[in-house]
Amino acid sequence: EKGAKSGTVVAGLRGCGSRLDQLWVPRGLWVDRNGTVYVADSLNHRIVRWSKGREQGEVIVGRHGVGSKPHHLLGPQSVCFDHYGDLYVVD
Repeated sequence: EKGAKSGTVVAGLRGCGSRLDQLWVPRGLWVDRNGTVYVADSLNHRIVRWSKGREQGEVIVGRHGVGSKPHHLLGPQSVCFDHYGDLYVVD
């Protein structure tokens, strides 16, 4: 938050793992203008979205396991959006 004197954990509150309140080697991060946090959760092979105030995320890409098909991810490294709202993932 603007003007904060200390940091706040907003994603991955429960340590390393694959539950929706965990991350496993997070790499890339994007925060939109609404405060929603997007994380490239590398070793879980997924992109996870945390809405502001939530304690667990929602998988938005990578729900179908590891692989090389368009609906799979294999160690995503970065995530971002363009000015049209299109999602880009470095995988």
